[in-house]
Amino acid sequence: MPPGFNPLRIDLSAGWPHSMVMSLASCLTRLPRPFDPELGADACAAVPALTGDLALLIRGAGGSSPYLKGLIEREADWLTGACDDPDAAVATLMQDVQTLAPDQLRKGLRVAKRRLALITALADLGGAWPLERVTGVLSDFAALACDVALKAEIAALIRRGKLPGQGEDDITTAGGMIVLAMGKMGAHELNYSSDIDLICLFDETRYDPDDFYEARTGMVRATRAMSAVLNDRTEDGYVFRTDLRLRPDPSVTPVCMATEPAERYYESLGRTWERAAYIKARAAAGDINAGERFLNTLVPFVWRRHLDFAAIQDAHDMRLRIRENKGLGGPLTVPGHDMKLGRGGIREIEFFTQTRQLIAGGRDPDLRVRGTTQGLTALADRDWVPRDVTDTLSDHYRHHRLVEHRIQMVNDAQTHVMPVTDKGIERIACLMGTDAASLRDDLTRRLTEVHNLTEGFFVHGAGDPLPVADIPDSLDTAILARWITYPALRSQRAAQVFEKLRPELLSRLAQTARPPEALVALDGFLAGLPAGVQLFSLFQANPSLIDLLIDIVGTSPALAAHLARNSAVFDAVIDGDFFADWPGKTVLQQELDSLLAAEADYETQLDAARRWAKEWHFRVGVHHLRGLTDAARAGAQYADLADCVVAGLLPVVTAQFAIKHGPMPGRGAVVLGMGSLGAAQLNAMSDLDVILIYDPLDEESSDGPRPLPSRLYYARLTQALITALTVPMAQGRLYEVDMRLRPSGNQGPVATSWASFQDYQRNKAWVWEHLALTRARVVAGNAELGSDIETLRQELLKIPRSQGEILHEVTNMRRRLAAAKSPAGVWDAKTGAGRMLDIEMLAQAGALLAGSVTRDVPAGLQSAVASGWLGAAEAAELARFYQLFWSVQAAGQLLSGKTIDVDEIGEGGVGFLCRSAGFDNIDRLQSTLDAGYRQAASTIKAALTKGERS
Repeated sequence: MPPGFNPLRIDLSAGWPHSMVMSLASCLTRLPRPFDPELGADACAAVPALTGDLALLIRGAGGSSPYLKGLIEREADWLTGACDDPDAAVATLMQDVQTLAPDQLRKGLRVAKRRLALITALADLGGAWPLERVTGVLSDFAALACDVALKAEIAALIRRGKLPGQGEDDITTAGGMIVLAMGKMGAHELNYSSDIDLICLFDETRYDPDDFYEARTGMVRATRAMSAVLNDRTEDGYVFRTDLRLRPDPSVTPVCMATEPAERYYESLGRTWERAAYIKARAAAGDINAGERFLNTLVPFVWRRHLDFAAIQDAHDMRLRIRENKGLGGPLTVPGHDMKLGRGGIREIEFFTQTRQLIAGGRDPDLRVRGTTQGLTALADRDWVPRDVTDTLSDHYRHHRLVEHRIQMVNDAQTHVMPVTDKGIERIACLMGTDAASLRDDLTRRLTEVHNLTEGFFVHGAGDPLPVADIPDSLDTAILARWITYPALRSQRAAQVFEKLRPELLSRLAQTARPPEALVALDGFLAGLPAGVQLFSLFQANPSLIDLLIDIVGTSPALAAHLARNSAVFDAVIDGDFFADWPGKTVLQQELDSLLAAEADYETQLDAARRWAKEWHFRVGVHHLRGLTDAARAGAQYADLADCVVAGLLPVVTAQFAIKHGPMPGRGAVVLGMGSLGAAQLNAMSDLDVILIYDPLDEESSDGPRPLPSRLYYARLTQALITALTVPMAQGRLYEVDMRLRPSGNQGPVATSWASFQDYQRNKAWVWEHLALTRARVVAGNAELGSDIETLRQELLKIPRSQGEILHEVTNMRRRLAAAKSPAGVWDAKTGAGRMLDIEMLAQAGALLAGSVTRDVPAGLQSAVASGWLGAAEAAELARFYQLFWSVQAAGQLLSGKTIDVDEIGEGGVGFLCRSAGFDNIDRLQSTLDAGYRQAASTIKAALTKGERS
């Protein structure tokens, strides 16, 4: 221990941990070369009032760092009082800075920074503050210094009339000028001797367009003045070195530019490194609200809506350029190692974290955090990175930052490089509370671990590709040769990524049952891709997706074509719950509603709904294709999605419509699902049969800027809803919509009033329209009106009817349908005698005659049994046939989107069709279908004949 040190005289009142100071003191006295006893004694003598641990700390800090020794002597009087409570001392410093007079600004800021640097260093070395408190205090002071320096100049410009239209009240918001803190300052991670990276902008909307250039000139002047106040060296030192070069195209743009051209730059020319930089961006000074608005406009630029694995290569290229430019390659050695940019250093951890955030942050807002350790925690919480990896990297990051601080404390130098001499390393070891040998060993271990954990992520897939020697000779090499001509491979970068991917793709093709057939299917997929960089990068980072792609293209051409048009749906596959159980309609509705609420623009809401629906639609198809769900459950899940989309978009459409025409008159409207939608059983290609019913009560028109008569209002609202569902947009279309089941069909109005609907159904409806009501279901809209419609439906279904008349009409309908459309072959399980529509019609007749309000086919058939005109055995047999026919129809729509031809769907398609139907042989399935159609048609005819005669 140093001479005179008495452990009994320990002063813990200020929160200085004795163990930390003891460790520091022990190292300082054990390592005399970096520790200068005379400097330490001089530093200690400068503040004689400090005793015990604090005196020891002052002695150690002053003896290890000439810079700190100078600060201690210069600020001895202030330090004596400040050490009683370092947090209070900092708070007082901040308050004093805010009240500095303009003529005292330069000196006052420098004195405050000097004192802040001193108390921060002592609190860091003495263990009173953790790393996050140290960097947070430095970052907060930097923001405050920018703010007061800027506003002082803005005030002067306003008083001289150099900012047109601005007055004294505009000083508090800096006349619309924005200072964005970038990098470590933005993330509250500023290091001990860091420069500050700033982007300066101004809100041009606060100025008359004719005054734009004068206003910009004033803002440029204010920016330069602020920078000079902070950056210039005087006899009192400097505040912060400032760097304004992160702004858009700094070689040709002014140091302060308007927000609008900045937005245009990022939208059209922004690069991946700029996206990464904006992860940490924070509105730190000036007009904070305007700064936050600007950052919000950049959310689509920074956080891409789709998983962005192409960012990995961009980040890796940046890492390689840094290594090359800085000469940081070669073996890892501690002496002279760059703790920031070198192998296993701070930047490696930051790149790893930010790249992972860029990849997934567009889909997962929880990842949009600024700090590095916070980002690592978020990545682990959301299962993007294993917890043990993030814990290790966070620990190493904090340790690296502590070493970096001590390197900079020695001479207040902006350096991150370890000393090359033994004495220099011993000095850093002293400040870390250890010895030189232990520090070397510990740093070597930590740097190596960081490099090993992060390098594999950036160079994933760089090893030897899987062998492709087993690809059959019959593979068409002409197909492989033409790939390079496809749109997805025309860019140089896409071609480069694909070349790395190609051996893996061909290897997986070689493992399929029929490689030539799979190759043709893959060729069709690649030919349909409009672009390839993002998707190919996704495959490169997630090779397991290649198996899924080969499985899909080799089985379902329709799903493969959907993928080619909507390749971003692959993003959903690497979400952790893609293969989990179906979450249910309530969860889905909440998810979609939250997604739509987060979008402020109507078009982006419609696109968001499309993106969401396509991903879930794809999920249902993949689960069905891979046998994770059967055809019946897939049908219910497709219906859940349709329900959620209609229920989610109806309020969005009505809100948009109300902007111009006012809110809905009366009780509003509901969407009544008919046909398969009403029965909650859709296939992959189903359209939606709907009726919109509204109740204006006694309101004759809407109340808005452009009011409309109620009838016209709801007619146009219905058209707007149909457009929202059907119009092709950037994300495609949602559904085709069929409204022919509304009263009077195509001859009637597109929207039906509640009064008209009641009158029509009670007095004018045809038998087939009441049959259709057996499947009708309210899917969206006003709950009270929906309840009234369901009550009416049940009332109508329970009206006693003539069995002979109803079944006679069903017989006539069967004849008309048979004359209008013939089945397209044995694999058309929907249309024709004894097929799905035929069985559905019989079930509807059973429900209508029995007054049953259930909507499913088996229940309708049982109602026919209860009425006495269908036998129980026949009903059970028809229900089994219907289940088989549905499984074939659902599989066929997923495979090709039309009636299938088994000679064209390939071996994979045939296998899926058989699995879906529960057969192991396609010939046996075909013969069973043939026999089933004949038997079902015979049973239906017999039942109808029996019922008509009863």
